[in-house]
Amino acid sequence: MNNQNINTMVNGEKPVRRKTMDVVNAGMAKRKKSEQRFQFLGKMAIILGVLFLFMLLTSIVSKGYGAFTQTYVKLDVLVDAEKVDRNNLSSANYSGMIKSTLRDMFPGVEGRREKRTLYGLVSQSAAFQLKERVMENPDLIGQKVEMWVPADDEVDLFYKGHFDRDLPKGERRIKDNEIGWIDQLVEQGRMEKRFNKTFFTAGDSRNPESAGIWGAVVGSFYTLLVTLLLSFPVGVAAAIYLEEFAPKYKFTDFIEVNINNLAAVPSIVFGLLGLAVFINFFGLPRSAPFVGGLVLTLMTLPTIIISSRAALKSVPPSIKEAALGIGASPMQAIFYHVLPLAMPGMLTGTIIGMAQALGESAPLLLIGMVAFIVDIPGGAFDPSTVLPVQIFLWADSPERAFLERTSGAIMVLLGFLVLMNALAVILRKQFERRW
Repeated sequence: MNNQNINTMVNGEKPVRRKTMDVVNAGMAKRKKSEQRFQFLGKMAIILGVLFLFMLLTSIVSKGYGAFTQTYVKLDVLVDAEKVDRNNLSSANYSGMIKSTLRDMFPGVEGRREKRTLYGLVSQSAAFQLKERVMENPDLIGQKVEMWVPADDEVDLFYKGHFDRDLPKGERRIKDNEIGWIDQLVEQGRMEKRFNKTFFTAGDSRNPESAGIWGAVVGSFYTLLVTLLLSFPVGVAAAIYLEEFAPKYKFTDFIEVNINNLAAVPSIVFGLLGLAVFINFFGLPRSAPFVGGLVLTLMTLPTIIISSRAALKSVPPSIKEAALGIGASPMQAIFYHVLPLAMPGMLTGTIIGMAQALGESAPLLLIGMVAFIVDIPGGAFDPSTVLPVQIFLWADSPERAFLERTSGAIMVLLGFLVLMNALAVILRKQFERRW
């Protein structure tokens, strides 16, 4: 090639013979610049993607880390024996005891409106907390009980620094007298921030300071458990049949095409299918993790089938042929030789499918899992919600304190998703074989 010449015309005169390498070298600089531009654009795309992801995570963390702490107020509550019937402890006016304690702490407060503001320093859950303690230990009747109760959501935000006390009175969500009471409580050592156990141990609540994610986490667990128990065996069995046993003709081609298409169908379509079939036709209960698991099974099956077929294809045909050569039946060759080698890839695809199901909310909204559920579900047929739907509900709440809870719940959900994807990577690295 180096010895070949190319004829070119110079100013329309006698042709000049140029070597091929001269022509190649003449355009080399231009091609290198083009390659450098492409590499630059690729690097910039990666940098921008990482930057946007960093901005998103920073925004979520900056708004949500406060959900993991809660402001508490120390009260010395007198459990008045005259107001408590020992034969019916649940009927006592515990809310009145909390209010009486607050009036004793601030004796100068007068007027109905000012007293109502004073009572708003602590959460309404303080009365339920006192009720539980008295019912657990009736000997507290007639004694003073030291309690750390959650502060109201507005007081909590102010104590955490979300409200500027120097703003004009009309621009603040908290009044001057409330600021004075808070300062007095701080001076007396009766107000402090603590780790918010309620956020991780309680169900949903109308009051932000009493709301938690445990009910949604349990609902997500039951939903994913049903999804896993149904989708994994069905998906693996379908993949084995289509890849190893199904005859190759138009009908199986039609099935394979539709499985690939179902993987790209919007998730809300599966919610409509679940509403029409499982609830309206079969009459299954709304808001139940069992129904949610059925819907998510339909959604994750295509992903599991596709990944399982890819795992089966990755096993060298010689494994199956060797098993058949020593007298194994086709079924034995698949289940005793091919399937164990393909299982790590199948598990990886299943975990990724479960992670996708964990983050879904649209199909579950259509089957009623958007209901306000306070109690922790005790089984797959109890009313419940899931973590993404809980985030949706809190994001739509008008109270500003729910913004912290929303971002905090997103952080927990992202943590679960990262763990599941990390588990999939570990399994693939640990058990994957290079052929």
